Amino acid sequence: MKVTFVGGESGPEGSPRVWATDRDTLIVQGLPVTDTEALAAMAVPGHETCVEVPRGLLAHLAGPQA
Repeated sequence: MKVTFVGGESGPEGSPRVWATDRDTLIVQGLPVTDTEALAAMAVPGHETCVEVPRGLLAHLAGPQA
């Protein structure tokens, strides 16, 4: 899979960040959610994970601009 840096609040060297893939998907980098009560409330299956990111990162979720 090829990934391309899209953006992040701390630039290409920090976290959180958003990456675009050559599969037309986005990868979000952030802190792992480990709170068992929150994971249970969201019904997250054991084979999946969630990350927590600041709202400001949402500006980058449109992906790379053409």
